[in-house]
Amino acid sequence: MNLSKKAIGINPSITLSITAKAKELKEAGIDIVSFGAGEPDFNTPGNIINAAIKAMREGKTKYTQTSGVLELRKAICDKFKKDNELEYNPNQIIVSTGAKQSLANVFMAILNPGDEVIIPVPYWVSYPELVRIADGKPVYVQTGEDCNYKYTIEALENIVTGKTKAILLNSPNNPTGTIYSKEELTEIAEFAKKYNLIIVSDEIYEKLIYDNKKHVSIASISEDAFKRTIVINGLSKSYAMTGWRIGYAAAPLEIAKLMVSIQSHMTSNTNSITQYAAIEALTGTQENINSMIVEFEKRRNFMMKKINDIGGLDIIKPNGAFYVMINIEKFFNKELNGKKITSSLEFSELLLDEEKVAVIPGAAFGLDNYIRVSYATSIELIEKGLDRLEVFLRKLSTAQ
Repeated sequence: MNLSKKAIGINPSITLSITAKAKELKEAGIDIVSFGAGEPDFNTPGNIINAAIKAMREGKTKYTQTSGVLELRKAICDKFKKDNELEYNPNQIIVSTGAKQSLANVFMAILNPGDEVIIPVPYWVSYPELVRIADGKPVYVQTGEDCNYKYTIEALENIVTGKTKAILLNSPNNPTGTIYSKEELTEIAEFAKKYNLIIVSDEIYEKLIYDNKKHVSIASISEDAFKRTIVINGLSKSYAMTGWRIGYAAAPLEIAKLMVSIQSHMTSNTNSITQYAAIEALTGTQENINSMIVEFEKRRNFMMKKINDIGGLDIIKPNGAFYVMINIEKFFNKELNGKKITSSLEFSELLLDEEKVAVIPGAAFGLDNYIRVSYATSIELIEKGLDRLEVFLRKLSTAQ
């Protein structure tokens, strides 16, 4: 049977495959410590849950506008004005089934076959695949420790071509947790203006920031940046609403209309109950969210200290999100129980087999000499899992 070449060419998510394997083992009764999850371990705050229940009881269980109920889109506009100093109209807002669908809508709306999208390495695993699905071409900019794993204008100038349509920005970044300063964003905005590029700014982790850092949206840098930027955001990470599946985008009106048209045929509206819960999330008390951020910073500090105490490991210090990237390159070509490590995937699989600890291979993000560990779990489990990692590394260090 001759099936879709595009579909066959999509790379399956390594993140989800490792997480799924860990879940299977856990369900079989095996004591697994998972550092793989890209979601808070907290339950959704009670006021948000109650709003959903209220919406169901009031019969708000019908189809809505494809772009989302007006009350929610107004609340999102208010959020942008208060948090980001951005002025949007409700008809520029598109509510989708997660930020991932928002991104898919964007790329389908802006790309023609062969159009290039600049993506920084490391990157969130789905960016390249979403570009390819929309018939675009991901073009990678290598970053590194010398530039704190962020774009430099020199690197961007070396990669831009006549086919470049857009530049993707993710701040705070998954997987590194790095954050772009206002000065850095200004340079990127000028670069985009110079080459007339669309900016796709994924800001899903904007509230999960530590060390008194401040999130700045590139859309707020200038009038020109505002007109060429599509901002992606959502409630999954900041409000512990991953399973509710709700994200949103703010875009120039011409692009917003195309995104709504695409979504109207793909899925239509986001779950109506989730939308009313989201209104409460954005307009209700933020006390639980603020407490969660404090706890994440505490866990991050504990995890970094614990990793440093193990000794011999280099990490990328995160200022945002809830991940730490650990360099494992020195353990490549080590062999344990007949299995040789030549990649982050082999390292991760062997760690799961030997010590029952699940991590995400850096290869999923284009950084094969690293693994990603999440501190979106309790300090007790962080300590337990890192103790097991230390045992595993000791075995590798003494292996022939």
